[in-house]
Amino acid sequence: MTLKETKTGQTVTVEKLNGEGAVKRRIMDMGITKGTEIYVRKVAPLGDPVEITVRGYELSVRKADAEIIEVK
Repeated sequence: MTLKETKTGQTVTVEKLNGEGAVKRRIMDMGITKGTEIYVRKVAPLGDPVEITVRGYELSVRKADAEIIEVK
């Protein structure tokens, strides 16, 4: 399952990042790494962006970025 498929109000744990190069590095720089818990706060009406809470701060990620974050 990916972060994009996660429903509002769920808390999930990052299993793997599937991106390459700069995209993967940018996501890791935001604090989203393997084992990190993510709480899905809101999803925009059209599904983009997704508002999440990671490591105590709020963050909005694009749908394309959420697709490469595998969670359980």
